[in-house]
Amino acid sequence: MAAAAGRNVVFVTGNAKKLEEVLQILRDAFPYRLVAKKIDLPEYQGEPDEISIQKCREAANQIQGPVIVEDTCLCFNALGGLPGPYIKWFLEKLKPEGLYKLLAGFEDKSAYALCTFSFSTGNPEDPVKLFKGQTCGRIVEPRGPRDFGWDPCFQPDGYDQTYAELPKAVKNSISHRYKALKKLSGYFSQQNNPAEATSIPS
Repeated sequence: MAAAAGRNVVFVTGNAKKLEEVLQILRDAFPYRLVAKKIDLPEYQGEPDEISIQKCREAANQIQGPVIVEDTCLCFNALGGLPGPYIKWFLEKLKPEGLYKLLAGFEDKSAYALCTFSFSTGNPEDPVKLFKGQTCGRIVEPRGPRDFGWDPCFQPDGYDQTYAELPKAVKNSISHRYKALKKLSGYFSQQNNPAEATSIPS
């Protein structure tokens, strides 16, 4: 596998908080060294899977080697899945308070957070692999620290605290990112130990 050569995989991000959270979740479970690199990628439009694949292919083309790209969606059921992959721009313009107010006219405040990690070996002929995690919850009036995106307005099912209010260890054990990373880590461990290979669903 291409990633094995240097045992380094580039994780495309310029977000230090995101890198910190990913490393906290992976700990020693990831058999390669994750190297963060910020790359300006086009803002593609379409369904989440299509966007993830396009971004990963472009990142691999720029890096000329193995890359991992993360995409996060926050999907409101009352709005048919929007903002979805466009949450970054909604958050930038509306802040967590505005996201909450978007549902003011709807009884249904349910939502789900979706994280997709896409991996490319760097070889354009190899398919991009997707690893997805989803956490269901509801959109609430923002509570908690404001240092990590839309966390203050997302309350996961089964908890009375928002992502922002939950202790990091708890959030990192239930989050959409955790679930996707678990699948990603399992895939790489399988590649690293082919004798123990099992089917890792995407």
